[in-house]
Amino acid sequence: MTFFMIAKVHGATVMGVEGFLIDVEVDISRGLPGFEIVGLPDTAVRESRQRVRAAMKNSGFGFPMQRLTVNLAPANLRKSGPAFDLAIALGILAASGTLEPDLLKDVLILGELSLDGSVRGVAGVLPMLMAAAEAGVPRALVPADNEEEAALAADLEVGTVRHLQDAAAMLEGRSRFITPSPREFSLEVEIDRDLAEMRGQFTAKRALEIAAAGGHNLLMLYMVLSFLLP
Repeated sequence: MTFFMIAKVHGATVMGVEGFLIDVEVDISRGLPGFEIVGLPDTAVRESRQRVRAAMKNSGFGFPMQRLTVNLAPANLRKSGPAFDLAIALGILAASGTLEPDLLKDVLILGELSLDGSVRGVAGVLPMLMAAAEAGVPRALVPADNEEEAALAADLEVGTVRHLQDAAAMLEGRSRFITPSPREFSLEVEIDRDLAEMRGQFTAKRALEIAAAGGHNLLMLYMVLSFLLP
């Protein structure tokens, strides 16, 4: 297979409740072995170097003993969380020639890697999938643990994976993207408790009744004042 020195993968991050697409660029060059991640990563993203290295080796893939640089673009946007692990690993496989780089085009890749190569669920999958759909990215790979959340994404072909090897097989066409079906649920919930059973807390119960009657949002805070404690 042809040896490629650079590969590009679509990842994503969440700021607040909004998802943002991130370009994960992987470059392999001559020099002393090293693994650097740049582009304003937080601690969880920087620690992905150890997770990705171990996951690739324990999954039967070779890890390049060269200078490896991963750039998360745009560089001025803060990247947080472990959701880039799977994208970085697949980008390394493409840059080293194990995967064809064209297979990574137009695919959003999300997932945290365990040291044995299994893929763990991540937070914020739905807003990241929505950002991909708005940008015109047609497909996505997400952890199987996020299957129910991924089923809510519209206009996107989603494949769920449990292992790094599964992700490579799906990209190579050895297994199919199967979009999970949305789970049926009912808004009717049976409750076997009543506020009449609660002693005291008259103000809190009154607030709950008013909020329920008017369909209002409610934020409850529990505070203990130190000077009231014995």
